[in-house]
Amino acid sequence: MTQHSKTPFYLATLLLIAAGLLLAVLRHVQMGVPWLPGEQQPVWLVEARIDFQAWGDPVSVNLNIPDQPPGFYTLTEQAASPGYGYAITEHQGNRRAEWSIREASGPQTLYFKTRLIPDQYASEPLLAPGPVKPAEVFLEEPDATAAQALLEQAKARSSDASSLTRELIALLNSSTPDQNTRLLLGNAAPATTLYQLLNFAGIPARIADGLQLEDARRQQSLQPWLQIYDGDRWLTFNPRTGTQGVPADVLLWRQAVGSLLDVTGGSNSVVRFSMLRQTVPALQIVRAEANERAFGALSLYQLPVEQQGMFRMLLLLPFGALVVCLMRILVGIKTSGTFMPVLIAVAFVQTSLLPGLAAFISVVTLGLLMRGYLSSLNLLLVSRISALIILVLFITAGISIIGYQMGFSTGMTVTFFPMVILAWTIERMSILWEEEGAHEVLIQGAGSLTVAVLAYLVMRAPLAEHISFNFPELHLVVLGIILLLGQYTGYKLTELRRFAPMKRYQ
Repeated sequence: MTQHSKTPFYLATLLLIAAGLLLAVLRHVQMGVPWLPGEQQPVWLVEARIDFQAWGDPVSVNLNIPDQPPGFYTLTEQAASPGYGYAITEHQGNRRAEWSIREASGPQTLYFKTRLIPDQYASEPLLAPGPVKPAEVFLEEPDATAAQALLEQAKARSSDASSLTRELIALLNSSTPDQNTRLLLGNAAPATTLYQLLNFAGIPARIADGLQLEDARRQQSLQPWLQIYDGDRWLTFNPRTGTQGVPADVLLWRQAVGSLLDVTGGSNSVVRFSMLRQTVPALQIVRAEANERAFGALSLYQLPVEQQGMFRMLLLLPFGALVVCLMRILVGIKTSGTFMPVLIAVAFVQTSLLPGLAAFISVVTLGLLMRGYLSSLNLLLVSRISALIILVLFITAGISIIGYQMGFSTGMTVTFFPMVILAWTIERMSILWEEEGAHEVLIQGAGSLTVAVLAYLVMRAPLAEHISFNFPELHLVVLGIILLLGQYTGYKLTELRRFAPMKRYQ
């Protein structure tokens, strides 16, 4: 008789385990699902406060608001504007919050709040939606001559748009500027001068407004940042240091061309920013972003809440099955039925452990007594099982009523026990009692309860509950381990005691 090679089986099992691990890693990377329960995610609450003096006429206020800022994901946006109409509009890629009112006079205050999540996958570089042309810049003499001389000096030390920008920043921030630099800086701020020089040189450039994030800071203003277009995407530079990229603690509030704040019907307008660093559960953020991330369509968060609760329970079963395999195959504990301990563990999850144990032992004990009486009637198997199901129903109902009258509300939850499973358990134990005796019934009953308690402890572990629902693909790993355990034909731990006498003769 030929023996088939097990190599394909082991390869398929290892591929199954590898696929489960790879999918879990991808879910963690793409959706940000945390590996451990209870992980917290930092969230920045940024508030823009607009103050102005209304003239008693119709008022319209228009504020530029962040649009996909590098390094951040916008979680929520809201406005506090009593008496004002409010809407978010978009014009030529520029998102703006708009407030309006028929008439207002005196001091006015409006608020715009946004919650932002640091997101390493929402970082630079920024792709441009279409072709970008440099802005038209006209410089009068002697500024035009000074700009040309400064550009030639920077071009001699650079090879592309990025290096040219860094050289210009270094020249403008030099501790010993030449007369051309002093002339240009005397007419405009450094960021504005850079904007003019780059566009004058044919390199599209724009000024962005950045907000330095620091916990519990109030009354902050925006700082200018420089962005250039290198032919493919927008690159950001710090005009004070020449550093390329947006630091993790800087929020680019405005990037599109356009004003930060426009007020019609008022004067003396000013906008100030306050910020607060908060922490929220990471899973809360994952659920909020599920629709917009990869793997989001394959997550259980898309299901109705009622079905999510059902799957949260069902997805614990593989862990219980793994415990049963380990205890029966490796340890060698005998149980009444193969996977009946898993069903008992599920009932323990719903009833809690101690009330569940008390209810199980009470129902099985009373059922065995009644099964003994039914056995004396010489009933057929089908009638005997059907009668047991009805008797078990009355027993559980009686235990629930008695427990409720005694003030134990957990007694009501014993009805979650599968009636048919309990009936079959009682039947199997009765037959085992008749064939093997009470000792074997105690061994298998105790073994079933032991395995059920261990399965309950594993299934109720916070890590198991977290992984089973948020990383369902890891059940492929559990399946692979169970398949490998199915190939084990060695000794069980409970059998080792048979070899204990051999040690005496060594």
